[in-house]
Amino acid sequence: QVQLVESGGGLALPGGSLRLSCAASGSNFGRYDMSWYRQAPGKQRELVATITRGGRTDYADSVAGRFTISRDNAKSTVYLQMNSLKPEDTAVYYCNAARSWVSYWGQGTQVTVSS
Repeated sequence: QVQLVESGGGLALPGGSLRLSCAASGSNFGRYDMSWYRQAPGKQRELVATITRGGRTDYADSVAGRFTISRDNAKSTVYLQMNSLKPEDTAVYYCNAARSWVSYWGQGTQVTVSS
C-alpha cells in the first residue's frame, strides 16, 4: 500500500514557475514508476510526465522542454518542476505510483495559471 500526498500547487503568472512535490508513504517507493497526470475542467485526465524505477523520463508533447520530472528515492518523493507556464496548464495535478497491476493516486493539487 502506498499513500501519496501532493503539494506545491497554487496560482502562477503566465511565464512563471511552480514546483510540485509528491510525498509517498509506505514501502518500496523505489520499485514504482512515478507519474504526474492532470485534469482540466471538462476534460479527461491526461498523462503529463513519467519517471521509471530506473530513472528514464518521458513527457507529453505539450509540456516537453518546459516541465521536468525527478525523484528522490531516499525521500520517497517525486517532483514536477514547471517552467514557462501557460494558461492551458491550468488543471488539478495528480501523482501516480504504478507497479505491475497496482496503481495508487494522490488527492491532487490545483495549479492555476492566470494574469
